[in-house]
Amino acid sequence: MAEITIRPLAATDREAWTPLWHGYLTFYKATLPPEIDAITFGRLTGGEEPMGGFLAFQGDKPLGMVNWVIHRTTWSEKPICYLQDLFTVPESRGTGIGRKLIEAVNQMARAKNCFRVYWQTHESNLQGQALYDKVADKSGFIVYRQPLG
Repeated sequence: MAEITIRPLAATDREAWTPLWHGYLTFYKATLPPEIDAITFGRLTGGEEPMGGFLAFQGDKPLGMVNWVIHRTTWSEKPICYLQDLFTVPESRGTGIGRKLIEAVNQMARAKNCFRVYWQTHESNLQGQALYDKVADKSGFIVYRQPLG
């Protein structure tokens, strides 16, 4: 097996990122219009927003992605990092790529002096939770959301 490399998402990575992004959306049974794909990628790579991402490659084959957002929190004077989207292609699950992507976010968040990294997953994502239970603490919080139109 060739070495896995993790690197920051760049503006030139649209072709590698998009299939991973669509795989993530499919995993969660979601669809978004193409203009949201473009807006999201632009936010992640444009340098204007406190957002970014990392890609995992084996050779030149993209195997995973993670997107993150840094924001203020009422719990600390330091910012906090939300690991918003994490996805690996099905055939690479269980190989350590997800862990490496999480660690890349952790390293970036430390460098940006963040208070903590946090994320959420669906209760049905048992394979993801098997990893998350090894690398982080479950907060016990339940997420509610209310669409605004």
